[in-house]
Amino acid sequence: MASENPETTNKPSSTDMDLKKVFNQFDANGDGKISVSELGNVFKSMGTSYTEAELNQVLDDIDIDRDGFINMEEFAAICRSSSSATEVREAFDLYDQNKNGLISSSEIHKVLNRLGMTCSVEDCVRMIGRVDTDGDGNVNFEEFKKMMSSPELLNKQSA
Repeated sequence: MASENPETTNKPSSTDMDLKKVFNQFDANGDGKISVSELGNVFKSMGTSYTEAELNQVLDDIDIDRDGFINMEEFAAICRSSSSATEVREAFDLYDQNKNGLISSSEIHKVLNRLGMTCSVEDCVRMIGRVDTDGDGNVNFEEFKKMMSSPELLNKQSA
């Protein structure tokens, strides 16, 4: 008869911890919420700029409690919700810097570093290895879609 270990039942999943890390990258001032200007700065650092009106529309779509900010719960909900095909394509295109239909480890490395996330190219190679089903060393759009719909793939140990 197996018994549950009470120490691990309330432990956050690695997906939750990953979401918190990404949230913290957006939350530049560390106040626990993402403002319109913080959202704009993240997009700007990735080479994409939006008007204030467009950023306010994004915020309005996500801001469930209507306080003018995106909190961790709202951020997690939007990350976990199923994305439209257009949103997934836009996310893929953000990483596919040379527009060849593949995301390489160096492209992931470049984008993550622009976001202020410190990781090595080797870390990026390992990330790709977890989702690279055809073994070409890159992530194609189909692999990316599968990864986006199954965040647990990102936490799977590569064989």
